[in-house]
Amino acid sequence: MFENLNWWEIGALLMLALLIFGERLPKVIGDGLRMLRGLRAMAQNATSDLSRELGTDIQLQDLHPKAFIRKHLLSEDDEAAIRKPLQGLFEDVKSDLSDVKNAADINKPAPAPAATPAVPKKRSFDLDAT
Repeated sequence: MFENLNWWEIGALLMLALLIFGERLPKVIGDGLRMLRGLRAMAQNATSDLSRELGTDIQLQDLHPKAFIRKHLLSEDDEAAIRKPLQGLFEDVKSDLSDVKNAADINKPAPAPAATPAVPKKRSFDLDAT
C-alpha cells in the first residue's frame, strides 16, 4: 500500500496528521488500529464460516473470484485445457511484437545534425501603415 512513499513523504504525512488532529492524534491512531483489528476479525470470521459451510479450507486470498474458481471448481486438467489456446495466442502476439520492434529499430532514421540557429530576416513592412 505504501510502497511508493519515501521517508520524506511519510514524515510530511505525519506532520500533517499532527497539525490536523493535534493532541487527539494518539486517540485517533488507537481508534484506527481498533477499527482495523475489527475488520480483520470480521474477514477471518467470514472465511471460517464460508470454509465450514463449503467443507473446504478457504483462505482470505481465495475469495477473489478467479482464485476461487481456479481452486474449487476447475481441476488442473481443466485449467490447462483452458490456458493452452490462449498460451499459443500469447506466444504469437509476443513474437509479432518483437518482429515489429526489430523492424522499427532497423528503419529508424539517424538523428539529424544540429542546425545552426538561423538569423531572423529583416522584415520589410511599414510600421506607420499599421
